[in-house]
Amino acid sequence: MEEVEHLEIQLRALSLALRERDLDTARHSLRTSALARALGEECGLDRHQLALLELAARVHDLGKIGVPDRVLLKPGPLDADEWALMKQHSESGGRLVQRLSGDHVDTVGLIVRHHHEAFDGSGYPDGLAGEDIPLLARIVALADSYDAMAVARPYRRPKTHPEIMTILHSESGSHFDPPTCSANSARC
Repeated sequence: MEEVEHLEIQLRALSLALRERDLDTARHSLRTSALARALGEECGLDRHQLALLELAARVHDLGKIGVPDRVLLKPGPLDADEWALMKQHSESGGRLVQRLSGDHVDTVGLIVRHHHEAFDGSGYPDGLAGEDIPLLARIVALADSYDAMAVARPYRRPKTHPEIMTILHSESGSHFDPPTCSANSARC
């Protein structure tokens, strides 16, 4: 676990940079990290996997540091060009993490890179599907989506827990990993 602690110190510095860039994204990342850990526990992950999951979820949106303010802070839905810029954050975040030193940077970097992949292959950046998506990235995806729906945006109200659960279940097998959705249901 010592090597995980070394990585955590480095990632904490990057998290602070994200906080300085956009406080809302930093807060979202902390909530997503807590949700991902709870879901990982429900999925039966071991202590080491939980530590990596929590770290990756904490920096899953790190790549948003490079997203222009006009896109990142836009108070409404993104157009196609803006969406293309926003979608680059998972890939650039994964690259940032993988440039750090330590035994687990590749693992955490892949989780960050693939947290927007969809179970049916329709996600990004690589169009991975099913179990080709790392399990920890599938867990972060579910926690990320839950929190994104639960928090108010300038252009929409927050969804209630039952509304979110209905959406997550309807997207099980397409957007989300069915066993991970089932574990989330058991937890809630």
